[in-house]
Amino acid sequence: MIKLAVFDFDSTLMDGETIDFFAEALGIGEQVSAITERAMNGELDFFQSLQERVGLLRGLEFGLVEEICQNLPYMNGAVETIAALKERDIKVVCFSGGFRTATSYAKDILGYDADFSNVLHSKDGKLTGLVGGDMMFDFSKGDMLQRLQGLFGISEEETMVVGDGANDRSMFAHAGTRIAFCAKEILKKEANVIVDTKDLTQIITKVFPC
Repeated sequence: MIKLAVFDFDSTLMDGETIDFFAEALGIGEQVSAITERAMNGELDFFQSLQERVGLLRGLEFGLVEEICQNLPYMNGAVETIAALKERDIKVVCFSGGFRTATSYAKDILGYDADFSNVLHSKDGKLTGLVGGDMMFDFSKGDMLQRLQGLFGISEEETMVVGDGANDRSMFAHAGTRIAFCAKEILKKEANVIVDTKDLTQIITKVFPC
């Protein structure tokens, strides 16, 4: 029986990459999205790629960051899927290599219990190009998942994870149910459930068929 469900945020609970929306506001969308794509395919070190991309956002107004985060397009079926999991007394958590301005705002809208992500540093109302937080490295999601499992006394077999990119592999290593959602090939290889349609409710159909 599943007791803990962990979702990635960008391109999983949210339809797109938060950092790409920021970059579009600065007119450097293509430059940043190209780096994002390579990072999600596992072609770049996640920590280095995150620092590089955030560095390019230097000077972006923090007010605009908040505005963008409050208008992100959530994935089809996200609210319904999380509600269905919580009806089964499953703890639902969001891990994101993205940013707390997005994940914390979305928490009450989508209904998950907690979020772990990164913080964009700002000074005088503008981004400085620096970032820090819970999910800075390729191993971060797996490391945090093991901590939560220990805290709640939940086993790997009782854990479900959902993601789309290379930085989700570390949490896939510690879960019995591993769902690749509209995912890169590098992650599909490590999944035991694959959903290729942008509809999160298919997770419920596949994992809880009755």
